Amino acid sequence: MRKPDKPKKTRNGTKPVDVDRFAEQGEPMRVPPELFFNRDLSWLEFNHRVLAQAEREDIPTLERVRFCAIFASNLDELFMKRVGLLKRLIDEHSGATSHDGLGPAEQLQRVRKRVLTLQGELDRIYHDCLLPKLAEDGIDILRVKDLPDEDRERLDTWFRWNVFPILTPLAVDPGHRFPFISNLSTSLGVLLAKPGSSESHFARLKIPGVIPNLVPVDNPAGSIEDQSRFVFLDDIVASNLDDLFPGMEIKEVMPFRVTRSVAVEIEDQEVADLLEHVEQELKMRRFADAVRLDVPKDSPKKIVEILRLGLHLDPEDVYETFLPLDYTDLYPLADLDRPDLRDEPWSPVTPPRIAEVSGDLFDEIKRGDIVVHHPYESFRTSVERFIARAARDPDVLAIKLTLYRTSPDSAFIPSLVRAVEAGKQVAVLVELRARFDEHRNVRFARQLEKAGVHVAYGVVGLKTHCKCALVVRREGETLRSYAHIGTGNYHPKTAQLYTDLGLFTADSAITEDVVQLFNYLTGRSTQHVFDQLVVAPDKMRIAFCDLIDTEIENAGKGLPARIIAKMNSLEDRQITMKLYEASRAGVDIKLFVRGFCCLKPGVPGASENISVSSVVGRFLEHSRFFHFADGQEEPRDGVWLIGSADWMYRNLNRRVEACVPVRDPVARERLARLAEIVDRDRVNAWDLNTDGSYTRREVASDAEPNSLEALGTFHSLMRLMRDEPVEF
Repeated sequence: MRKPDKPKKTRNGTKPVDVDRFAEQGEPMRVPPELFFNRDLSWLEFNHRVLAQAEREDIPTLERVRFCAIFASNLDELFMKRVGLLKRLIDEHSGATSHDGLGPAEQLQRVRKRVLTLQGELDRIYHDCLLPKLAEDGIDILRVKDLPDEDRERLDTWFRWNVFPILTPLAVDPGHRFPFISNLSTSLGVLLAKPGSSESHFARLKIPGVIPNLVPVDNPAGSIEDQSRFVFLDDIVASNLDDLFPGMEIKEVMPFRVTRSVAVEIEDQEVADLLEHVEQELKMRRFADAVRLDVPKDSPKKIVEILRLGLHLDPEDVYETFLPLDYTDLYPLADLDRPDLRDEPWSPVTPPRIAEVSGDLFDEIKRGDIVVHHPYESFRTSVERFIARAARDPDVLAIKLTLYRTSPDSAFIPSLVRAVEAGKQVAVLVELRARFDEHRNVRFARQLEKAGVHVAYGVVGLKTHCKCALVVRREGETLRSYAHIGTGNYHPKTAQLYTDLGLFTADSAITEDVVQLFNYLTGRSTQHVFDQLVVAPDKMRIAFCDLIDTEIENAGKGLPARIIAKMNSLEDRQITMKLYEASRAGVDIKLFVRGFCCLKPGVPGASENISVSSVVGRFLEHSRFFHFADGQEEPRDGVWLIGSADWMYRNLNRRVEACVPVRDPVARERLARLAEIVDRDRVNAWDLNTDGSYTRREVASDAEPNSLEALGTFHSLMRLMRDEPVEF
């Protein structure tokens, strides 16, 4: 083996970080822990930025309520995935450490401490800020005990006819085992006694999930859209316990909520049927260990202990909070028909080149690559139209598509079925293991198979996360392929909420690679050679490291050297160490990382040339793009890629991902403009500090109203789509 070269001095005289060369599969590396943030603590800082939106008075009230619900939903996911994993590592006495050198027990302790602080902030914002503001705007969240008799009678009547018949009280005693309590369910714990007896008994009553927990007071059976007074279902049930336990004395009542781990996976290297394998894993997950018990503050200690012991939880797994226990119940409130309290509706525009098409969409794509940016540009009139047009076109012979997540009302499903019925070859790669969407994807897979679609489930041992569509069309005496490669899922609903990029192309150098990619996904091959696509897990890590090395070399030659990258998360150790090496070489590096970031910016001698910012606001920043100067002064002239991968170990090593180069000059100019807009945002952007905290940027008092700085990313892009003025 060749000995590694000795580290060379950079232009500023500092010694570069020594980064070992890695095998293609990129084993986790030993790195200085002081150069990394903890992944889970960094993720909690992201959720803090989400929660901060709920406190902003310049955001409409119901949108602030929505951010409370998003924060709570995110926190649920953290407990199910990450806390569940940490607890499993502790039980296994694992010696694994995090990037920053912490063992599982210490990580869990720090996570709990931060969660308690954030939970306190959530309670304060909701009770001290939002409830009074909602009441001021004519919307009241009430307790049943505070309602007039007339309202209580109406709710009691509704309860007897619509809720009481489906409730199932479960006693816990020597003849009745401690009941199974499902994940994310809310229940009532009740202590009962016979009249005159001092001996109490415990019973559990699950709040039915088939009925929304937010109930309108004035019309409990009706839609909540035009209502203004609400109570929670668990409060109504608690007020009617005499009907459920007749003849018994109710001593104590306590609502509680249980979170279970989803960090349950079985090895799939030798499975015979991946569909059955995923269904088996889902069954296992249902009975996974509990990891969190949410209870109200000052709850009855006896009920808490009964639940804690029955769920096999430690005292530290009990989290006390103010009501409501489940802030995700507020999602319907955020959708009330109150335009005055919500963001102005946004109607995505049809991409100009597609809107101008008077003839064939395929002819327009053939004329030149088209970049689309959702939700500013319509997913329905671009991506959905692309597949629908292909399904109807008699000259189209084959359609291939990857589905990682989609929705029940997806327009893709009927289009694909229509294409099969027209005799076209249709192949769909359904990723059954898309976390939290497994049930839905299993259903889609069976539905497509019954319709005659060729359904594949991906590469055993890897998740298929790439976002690709391929259309093969007969044109004269030849076949031509058309492709769409994107950064987001083929999901019509999230396409209206997440910002994502997509590229339509008929460039044969790219489409031939897409053909090869689908052959890899649906068939069986060991050699994967791609000319233009950058594909994980085979070559993506190497490709990004090579691109960074080029910037390091150019910095040494005095040529323009810069890296601009936008992603959801940054955690991969080797890429991070490469970025440190580039920073020390003098490469200017700007990173836009929406979620957690394990890289430390601004560390003397390591990352002084690296800045990291996060944009959080109206839409979820989900697009991923990567730019390397490649010796060019103007960003539009350098290397640009978009794709499905973050710079995370799992994306680069355990998933099939695809990034595509954007070669069209007009499209590259557009990406460069997008990077400038995100970089100059002073409304929604936060800067990551060396200590792991984030500082929100502020708009200068003398900023022009129509400037990028004053409008921020989301409003600037919406205005540009409507041809309204934005000052750069």
